[in-house]
Amino acid sequence: MTSPVRALVVIDVQNEYFDGPLEIQYPPHAESLPNIAAAIDAATAAGLPIVVVQHTAGDEAPVFNPGRPGFALHPEVESRRTDSWFSITKQYNSVFAGTELLGWLRERDIDTVTFVGYMTNNCVISSAAAAADQGLGAEVLSDATGAINIANDAGYADAEAVHTTLMTLLHSNLASVSSTAKWTEALQAGTPLPGSDLVTSALTGTQRAIRT
Repeated sequence: MTSPVRALVVIDVQNEYFDGPLEIQYPPHAESLPNIAAAIDAATAAGLPIVVVQHTAGDEAPVFNPGRPGFALHPEVESRRTDSWFSITKQYNSVFAGTELLGWLRERDIDTVTFVGYMTNNCVISSAAAAADQGLGAEVLSDATGAINIANDAGYADAEAVHTTLMTLLHSNLASVSSTAKWTEALQAGTPLPGSDLVTSALTGTQRAIRT
């Protein structure tokens, strides 16, 4: 079993997600934020490289405006930041689009990226999918991420349905999804997280549908 060479990528844990229309709903940020902090602490203890990401929508935007308090990292993350962290600002959903992250990872022979942060239904799923396109293994910590309620002309989905569905989708083919506690155990043991695949997930899904 090959030990993964990991980096922890902390996506957009900015004040914007803790109140207002983008407030994280499921898991609630009161639960996900401590897990994000725990993942950072575990990564620090293990000597893992840490990447911290902030999203910007520009100086004229009502949200993610670098000149406004919502842009700042939550204090639970900011208080842990050190000079060794690689800090990037992004303008797109994926942490790889328009940033230097991929080159930074390759310079360090990192083959697996672990994602925590916000939000499940936007930057987390985009980044995990993009990691696979770049030949990187992706891990997503389900209890250290979070989603919002969404509604538009295509329909409505509450945050729990959004989060659960996207975690299941990611684990079916694009990433290994786990809890922070199980990831920490794997990190300390130097082992990869177990994953699934599309065929296995499809067969299991069919069996579950028949039973219900």
